[in-house]
Amino acid sequence: MRFFLPIQLFFTLLVVLQSPIVSMAQNAALQGTVTNQKGLPTSGVHIQLLEANLVQQTDENGSFAFQELSAKTYTLKASFVGYVTLEKTITLEANKTLQLSLELVESNVELKEIVVKGAFSQNERPVNIGKLPIRPLDLPQSVMTLDKTLLEAQQVLRISDVLMNTNGVYVMGTTGGYQEEIAGRGFAFGSSNTFKNGVRFFNGMISELSGLEKVEILKGSAAILYGNVAAGGVLNLVSKKPKFAKGGEISLRTGSWGLIKPSFDVFTGIGKAEKVAVRINGTYEQANSFRQGVSSARYYINPSMLFKLGKKTDWLIESDYLNDERTPDFGVGIINYKIVQLPREKFLGVPWSSFKSNQTSVTSTLTHYLNERWQVKFTGALRNYNTDLFANTRPNAGSLITAEGRWIRNIQRTTVKETYGLAQLDLIGNLNLAGMQHQLILGADSDHFTTQTTAYRQLARYDTINVFAPVNSQLRSDVPTLKEATLTTAPISRFGVYVQDLIHVTSYLKVLAGLRYSYQQTRSDVYTYATQKTTSTANFDGAFSPKLGIVLQPTQRNALFASYSNSFVLNTGVDVNGKALPPSLIDQFEVGAKNDFWAGKFSANITLYRILNSNLAQTSLANGNSNPNIRELAGSVKSDGLEIDLASKPLQGLSFTGGYSFNETKYVKSNTFIEGSLLRYNPRHTANMGFQYQIESGKWQGFQAGIVGVYIGQRYAGRSTRVTVANDAYQLVEIPSYVQVDLTLGYVKKHFALRGKLANIANVLSYNVHDDNSVNPIAPRNFSLSASYRF
Repeated sequence: MRFFLPIQLFFTLLVVLQSPIVSMAQNAALQGTVTNQKGLPTSGVHIQLLEANLVQQTDENGSFAFQELSAKTYTLKASFVGYVTLEKTITLEANKTLQLSLELVESNVELKEIVVKGAFSQNERPVNIGKLPIRPLDLPQSVMTLDKTLLEAQQVLRISDVLMNTNGVYVMGTTGGYQEEIAGRGFAFGSSNTFKNGVRFFNGMISELSGLEKVEILKGSAAILYGNVAAGGVLNLVSKKPKFAKGGEISLRTGSWGLIKPSFDVFTGIGKAEKVAVRINGTYEQANSFRQGVSSARYYINPSMLFKLGKKTDWLIESDYLNDERTPDFGVGIINYKIVQLPREKFLGVPWSSFKSNQTSVTSTLTHYLNERWQVKFTGALRNYNTDLFANTRPNAGSLITAEGRWIRNIQRTTVKETYGLAQLDLIGNLNLAGMQHQLILGADSDHFTTQTTAYRQLARYDTINVFAPVNSQLRSDVPTLKEATLTTAPISRFGVYVQDLIHVTSYLKVLAGLRYSYQQTRSDVYTYATQKTTSTANFDGAFSPKLGIVLQPTQRNALFASYSNSFVLNTGVDVNGKALPPSLIDQFEVGAKNDFWAGKFSANITLYRILNSNLAQTSLANGNSNPNIRELAGSVKSDGLEIDLASKPLQGLSFTGGYSFNETKYVKSNTFIEGSLLRYNPRHTANMGFQYQIESGKWQGFQAGIVGVYIGQRYAGRSTRVTVANDAYQLVEIPSYVQVDLTLGYVKKHFALRGKLANIANVLSYNVHDDNSVNPIAPRNFSLSASYRF
């Protein structure tokens, strides 16, 4: 962490140069809430202090706050689409906080066409995944929001497109071509770290993005709010919400390899009393692939309803269903830990193979506002998914590819069914206590998984091919019948209670403190069809997850922060005494600076972190043990990193995002792998840069252009060398770095929009590799075109 001090000094110097010296007179403050005529909090209201040239947006509770103001008279202006603009003269006194309650009145002027423009920085937009409406500038943690405007302009189709705008969070693999495995800061996210509207979401299938309003990324620990999550961060997909206005959109997208994707989105209010709003969007997608013989088809529907049960009670119901069927593709293969150099389009799998998946979810959120400062929120969710993989085994997983290219193809089949339920209750409030403002959340959650996995007996020696030879049409093509081998039923029950408080000690100092206790029961029942016997194991684990952070804000737009948090990872296996292995506890340390310059037109954030798992589970070597199920908490893994995030809107219509990350995740102590060796799949360096421009007046009004690029540094796959095996043949596979650049163009006029995208314009070649047996090339240069109509 030795490089932190000069960087911190650099940003502190920028603060001094950018802002006048804070005088002792700037110790007045203003806090307030905005409601509509029905007494409901109104979010997204534009709040301006004209004389101070300060702007904010109200959060989900309708709240806003300005600190470090001079004691004098100001003009406050509150504006929101569909309401009469409110203008009010206020006087602030030294060493006092003025509390305001504002009510907006609906405008009776008919609105024909509205264009909303704003320039709210990354540091001003609260994220849903944080559960509390806290602006990122007040959080001792790195946060990123990618909104609908950016997703639409870049014409994103997959999560990998979204992550071209991020650093430190990346796609670590695409096993079988039917999923996008995400990682951050050296740790895999998995389904425990992927959320949709704040509820865990299965990411073992490719996510559908057409129904999204925004994507949120909370880097670092989120264990205090969500319990058992990996250390690198969480990803939250926020879907489109119901509206009382009437409108919608239809679109059609087409592109390379036969892509066709019609979509629709319709929303309306029901009745004149504005008590019920509905929205439904959906899409169908069909495409082939640059890989010969590989195709996919999917359909998706996302209905939602909002009920106003009273002046202070909202009930939101959201549901979606995704059905996806595609050809599993395990790529080009590896020989002697070297990637096989085959034509990019060559497919090595059996032609009839398939991966079928579907996921259904329903989320119910009931919010009751006790008053303008307190609310109770209850979330209930149900989800289930089903997958059926029937294909050849991965190269080198079933049988090795020989040096001459000879590969014996085996056949595998696995089906998975999972049901998931969540009940969550939160009490959220703002209060003043001992002269300090508190943003508080008290909560409890309980969730339950039941996963049933049926593994079928593999068919060995289905046929033999040479990976270097042309495809032989005389190869075996019949679909075999496989018998069930095992049925594994794995119920998991979790319960957690948590408290978190953001304390505004002074206008310059904020402290975030919290604690969570989680208890988890894990069971596994393995039924073997051949013997008709069941083997069972069970674990019962509990862990505390504390978090403490300090934020120093020398000005309204600059912050320095430091934080400590702790999370846990559940372990399988038993110790040398036959007792269940306790969870591994992971310590995380984070420091950084967040800065908004030039009235929020330029944001520059920097974060340094260390993540340390000093009690990593590994095979116990006591008494000559070689059973991998007998383990001990004696290993250690360390992740050190640096992240820089930049964002700017220097001119009307022009926006820029960019960033860089460095990460080194390695074994510090291990009896299994070489100490000091890197963990797999994680690039040391990543970087991103993007420009978007739209002409907003004149002859070429409505023209849009953008370019986005991402750099993924060198990383390793393969298999880590084992020190416990003499002359171990395992090796790491080096995956070279690459730069991918995408270009977008568009034209929007009134209700019509035409857009085009050219992806991977330099036609670079790289791979996403899992172990040494799923080596998937990234897509070559490709295009897409879309047309849409809004009504």
